[in-house]
Amino acid sequence: MTTPQGRTAGEAAGDGPGEPAPRRNTATPRFAKAPTTASIIGWTGLSAIVPGAAHLRAGRRRTGFILLGAFGLLLVAGVVFAVVLGTNVGLAVKDSTLLGIVIAAALGALAWFALIITSYIALGPDRLPQTGQIISGIVVGVLCVSVMAPFALTASSMMTVRETADAIFQQQPGTTVAPVKQEDPWNGRRRVNFLLIGGDAAGNRTGVRTDSMTVASVDVRTGNAVMFSLPRNLQFVRFPKGDPLAARFPNGFTGDSGQGLLNEVWQYAEDHLGKGKGPQELKSAIGHTLGIKVDYYAIVDMFGFAALIDAIGGLEVRVEQDTPWGGHFGTAGTIKAGTHLLDGEHVLWYGRSRVGSDDFSRMGRQRCIMGALLNQATPSVVLANFSKIATATRHMFRTDIPRDLLEHLVPLALKVKDGKTTSLQFVPPTIWPGAADWLKIRRLTTQAIKESERAGTKTLAAGVTASPGASSSPSGSTPTPSGGGSAATPAPSRTPTASTPVKTPTPNQQSKAAAKTLQEACGF
Repeated sequence: MTTPQGRTAGEAAGDGPGEPAPRRNTATPRFAKAPTTASIIGWTGLSAIVPGAAHLRAGRRRTGFILLGAFGLLLVAGVVFAVVLGTNVGLAVKDSTLLGIVIAAALGALAWFALIITSYIALGPDRLPQTGQIISGIVVGVLCVSVMAPFALTASSMMTVRETADAIFQQQPGTTVAPVKQEDPWNGRRRVNFLLIGGDAAGNRTGVRTDSMTVASVDVRTGNAVMFSLPRNLQFVRFPKGDPLAARFPNGFTGDSGQGLLNEVWQYAEDHLGKGKGPQELKSAIGHTLGIKVDYYAIVDMFGFAALIDAIGGLEVRVEQDTPWGGHFGTAGTIKAGTHLLDGEHVLWYGRSRVGSDDFSRMGRQRCIMGALLNQATPSVVLANFSKIATATRHMFRTDIPRDLLEHLVPLALKVKDGKTTSLQFVPPTIWPGAADWLKIRRLTTQAIKESERAGTKTLAAGVTASPGASSSPSGSTPTPSGGGSAATPAPSRTPTASTPVKTPTPNQQSKAAAKTLQEACGF
């Protein structure tokens, strides 16, 4: 067939030898089916989960495969990071880790925002009718905000953790902090002793009154712990030789009131030795009393503690007997015997109420509250109430634990949670606060620690022993008693006003007091 121009039909189409056919545009097929609003929205949404999906659908294979490969590398990196955190939980609270997560979250938010936008553009929304363009644009805008929200929440949460940790673990006035060795954060010690204090700094009082004092002695290998509770009205405690208060009170602490109660030591030191000396002197006195070295302290404001209980949704407590609360006579109400979920105010009153009970009963209730909190503050509970917990804890804690030790403290706390915790209270008839038998207190302390270590040794893998050079004493370093005597044989208790030693009502030959587990003592 010949055309009017004298060429065949094949030559006119460019298929003949006369002239090559023009190149066809294959990127967008001329007769391809027009996209729908739903398909563009769907493929854009899929690209948020599987990066590169929209680009592959649009025929941009190279870009699509690059995005898929990058996403795969991110997944592998995430799995590796999760495995590392699983083997070293403390890394999660390290300052550099928290800062790295904040930066990664910010970059991730920007990257996913750009991914959604480019995926939407690659699908060609301009081929849609005007209504479809408007609808798809709105949906994609909402999708961008939704995708960025988890990254923003992560960055905000990590910043909150950093700020909270920095506020709590800041260096206290008048103290010096030794560098923390990453390879040996506990400096070769088998045990670390923490003084946990419940401080009452109510508006109608001057200074801080340490009404609750418990030493947690923790085996860093097993997590087994012994909690020693000392009564607030323990009188005439001694200080180790060389301590500023040892020379001032050679026969035992009397303070300004003359009563010499243990809960007066903190404020007396603050008033007479200078700001920041209260924690150090209280650690010194309690450590000397128990015959161990108290390494760190943490003080919890009682009213801040109530806010923490509310932040986790309350605390389930087994109430042994009806406990009136409110005022001096329990006029506000009664916490009935039985197992109850108590809010912060009622937990605080249950631990502090003196109506129909004494200080020693309060110590027992406070010990059970601490144990209940340890049991019930699970990771899922903490994560679910994270912001409220962070707000509460930022204003309720003070401590001399170095910030750099936090990454090692977290895995130790998890060991304690899974380990065996026993407790021992120095209360009548075992110990009489007004005329304490100091030698007996030390003997019972040593005995409880040895029993805890024996229990821990049974759970250790065969062949695991203490590191060479680690001290076998309960404290790792034994304080020297005032007067220059041996730590194992302190002088008998003597009130400052007495000219002769007071005979203790709890002689050493009496039946020994055994430390109980919190499960036994509190019925968990």
